[in-house]
Amino acid sequence: MTTSGRISQSAFDGSRLRVILLLDLYEGAQEQFLDAYEHMRNKVASVPGHISDQLCQSIENPSQWLITSEWESAPPFLAWVNSEEHVETVRPMHSCVRDTRSMRYSILRETRPGRPLTPEAAKAGLQAAARVGDGVARHALTFTVKPGSESKVAELLAGYKSPRAQVDDTTRLCRTSLFMHGNRVVRAVEVEGDLLAALRHVARQPEVRAVEEAINPYLEQDRDLTDPESARVFFTRAALPAVHHVMAGSPEPAGLRRHALYYPAVAGRGMDLARFLAHQDEAAADEPDSPVYASTVFQRDDIVVRLVDVTGELDRDPLAALGVKGPGKAAELGRLLDGAAIGVEGALDSERNLNRLLAHADMLPITDRSSAES
Repeated sequence: MTTSGRISQSAFDGSRLRVILLLDLYEGAQEQFLDAYEHMRNKVASVPGHISDQLCQSIENPSQWLITSEWESAPPFLAWVNSEEHVETVRPMHSCVRDTRSMRYSILRETRPGRPLTPEAAKAGLQAAARVGDGVARHALTFTVKPGSESKVAELLAGYKSPRAQVDDTTRLCRTSLFMHGNRVVRAVEVEGDLLAALRHVARQPEVRAVEEAINPYLEQDRDLTDPESARVFFTRAALPAVHHVMAGSPEPAGLRRHALYYPAVAGRGMDLARFLAHQDEAAADEPDSPVYASTVFQRDDIVVRLVDVTGELDRDPLAALGVKGPGKAAELGRLLDGAAIGVEGALDSERNLNRLLAHADMLPITDRSSAES
């Protein structure tokens, strides 16, 4: 939803989710695919939050298939699709499928002929209002490198030549922001148009492939980009989806600076931490004195990264910068955050500890390139 013209996109609005997976199968792989689908269907049926799924085959091209599923809301689906169990469950499908495309939609309106519903029941699980976006898709990847290799990896990642920004007539790379926190790398991309087309475009560029090959020896998770299965598993595990984005409705101020803040969550509380930060940023979006103009929350398992565009110095307003403005909010963050993992022990009940957390959470910027620079 939007207020006063601001942009807001969120996985935490409570609406039911429709997931659409388009697949193009190899010839002769249908029986193997159906066996793999039955295995997956039986697994996903027991996942909390899953409602139903359908398998459909094109009446025009038998090699084209469609899987749709419905979920109570986005968070349980995201927890499932980003889990190791999901990686292993869908692995048998890889050898059957030539190409895939995944799309996720929250349900805004619904018609049930012959089933009259009360107004309350008709609205249950539906998106409250149409959201207004900015035409930009946001995604991130995260992976770790071997301790001691951080400076070499940073040098390699900072030195590559940016790929051509225009992917095709409808898709354009807008911005790539790359940060490190210790041995963890986070690469965030912003794309106008088709995100998957843009990611494939980048992956095909010789200069990008050269850098990816150069950092291979330093990765903690082995990968072979010449092996489609190895590359697929690596990038599946590295995916760090955007679960919330909000941007103030006021004109963009001059001199914005981009920061990435790293919030390792207490075991099993990553989604709760991401939801907390999303709600905080949503509430702060219309505050005229907030230094945070835009915020994107990325989350996978217990890894939460918050990308913020701020005016002035990050430590000008630590509470706003950390997303904990308001009574009791710092304490709430403290209950969700694994402070020891980030080097900040003790309660977040003092200005000193909040400033220490801000300094420890602020990731090292490696590159931040807009399409104009590309």
